[in-house]
Amino acid sequence: MDVKIIGSIDEIAPDQWNALAGTDNPFLRHEFLAALEHHGCVGERFGWYPQHLLALEGERLIGAVPLYLKDNSYGEFVFDWSWADAYQRSGLSYYPKGVVSVPYTPATGPRLLLAPGPETSDIADTLIDAALVHARQLGLSSLHWLFTDEEGTRRLAQRGFMLRLGCQFHWSNPGYRDFDDFLAHLSAQKRKKIKRERRRVVEQDVVLEVLHGDEISDEQWLAYHRFYADTFERRGGLATLNLEFFREIGRTMARNVVLVLASHGGRPVAAAFNVRGSDTLYGRHWGCSEDFHSLHFEACYYQGLDYCIANGLRRFEPGAQGEHKLTRGFMPTATWSAHWIENEAFRVAIGQFVAREQTAVQEYMDTLNEHSPYRHSD
Repeated sequence: MDVKIIGSIDEIAPDQWNALAGTDNPFLRHEFLAALEHHGCVGERFGWYPQHLLALEGERLIGAVPLYLKDNSYGEFVFDWSWADAYQRSGLSYYPKGVVSVPYTPATGPRLLLAPGPETSDIADTLIDAALVHARQLGLSSLHWLFTDEEGTRRLAQRGFMLRLGCQFHWSNPGYRDFDDFLAHLSAQKRKKIKRERRRVVEQDVVLEVLHGDEISDEQWLAYHRFYADTFERRGGLATLNLEFFREIGRTMARNVVLVLASHGGRPVAAAFNVRGSDTLYGRHWGCSEDFHSLHFEACYYQGLDYCIANGLRRFEPGAQGEHKLTRGFMPTATWSAHWIENEAFRVAIGQFVAREQTAVQEYMDTLNEHSPYRHSD
């Protein structure tokens, strides 16, 4: 088994990478990662430098890791700014660091892409070792595996990585017949609130349509990207995904792209961008040019729930943060990351921090679960 580091996803054939990535998590597809690279969404400007790890058996790809070098902590959604500040106060450099993740994407999924077979465990261990060797050779302060799946989290913990617990709000579909069937499982108060919000959107003469990538016109892409960029600008953020990126995945991942477009008086006024996997819908970005009562909830949540029910999807993950999602049927769900810190003193201090944080996050989730919007546990 040979291990190779590549500076661009295009150095490996899409069919080989996708044979490992599968279809469950669309963000791990070659097409998605390549579009980020093709249009400068990663690279020097934003401080995400691809260093993908490949495990090869002859010419056959048997394992891979989406690894990036980072000179900042932007776009990760597992916040370590305080760690970087502590390093700086101590006269040490926190950057560069290594991150195993999908840029700008807080979605749990495999970070060790492995060919099935009896050697799967050996391949995984080889890739973890290679990532650590690479980090040490480059003099990195740390190596972070973000939004790891259950198997990856377990394996990394066994290898001595510190685990960090986070919380998102996800919706599960046990097989609802339609949106009304979903509402019937909520408490009367929550059901009434959602009906009122949906009714207000209709009363404002806002029209919504759901479009896949191959159904989106260039004019609609232009409108959506304007909404997306304006949202970041108003919040003092940075719109890292450009129009060309969205156009490309609209072509190359046409049936994975799900755009909820809202119009008023024949003009686009808002949009919610989603990406679909084999059994999960992922809500990613929202933007608007005008304010309409409850439109955010309709476009970002209720249209997505409708889509999942109609298409038999089992989960809807609408993005990071947001306790307001709880009253709309999204339940607290654990997310995990795994961390290796090179400096021994900081390794101990950060280990103590994540242990205390884990207790607090678990208590927070337990409290939220006591306020479930459902009449019965679904």
